[in-house]
Amino acid sequence: MTDPKRALWYLKKVALLAEAGADGLARIAEHVELREVRRRDVVYLPGDGARALYFVCGGRVKICKVTRDGKSLTLGYCGPGDMFGEAALVGVTARTEMAEAIENALLAEIAVDTFDRIMAGNPGLAAALTRAVITRRIELENKVEALVFRDVSAKLAEQLIKLADDYGVDDARGTLVGLKITHQELANLIGSTRETVSLTLSQFKRQRWIVTDGRKVILSDVSALRALF
Repeated sequence: MTDPKRALWYLKKVALLAEAGADGLARIAEHVELREVRRRDVVYLPGDGARALYFVCGGRVKICKVTRDGKSLTLGYCGPGDMFGEAALVGVTARTEMAEAIENALLAEIAVDTFDRIMAGNPGLAAALTRAVITRRIELENKVEALVFRDVSAKLAEQLIKLADDYGVDDARGTLVGLKITHQELANLIGSTRETVSLTLSQFKRQRWIVTDGRKVILSDVSALRALF
């Protein structure tokens, strides 16, 4: 069993749970299990039972769709303070996506039925969770629209800006994406191939819109990238 005091210390950092109030947060802390996962560990796979909800207390987790022939489409990344696995709260009984740690991570795991009971007596928490689920749905719809209607340059530019918004660090050369990411991982994010992403990044570099440093990307002309979409 996880020490509730230790769990509470981590849960206080989850913005979504602030709406639960002190009593609600304490109740959640009594029922969560803190789970350490190592980089590349799989949290769950498509087809696994959807019986738990997760909050990221440290590290990062990748959420992706995987086809039968092994192709992958990354839906997004979850970092400290983020929630994932929330589809279980709306009646989904089996996972439709894969969750995999891309860094050593610490997760707070709570059974869906337990969280449901706590939420039923906590309108603030229920409202916050509803907003979070709707926001996630809108983000997914926007991603599908971009995948269908935008060319690779536009999709890649938009994704780089989103990564910079989420993980950006000030750098003398522009905004450094504070997340090491391979060309293949970028391709998985925009539904493209590694070769096409590499070629497009080279074009961005020639235009001096970005600078690369190993697996790091620095956005040096955000306005030019934004103009692509």
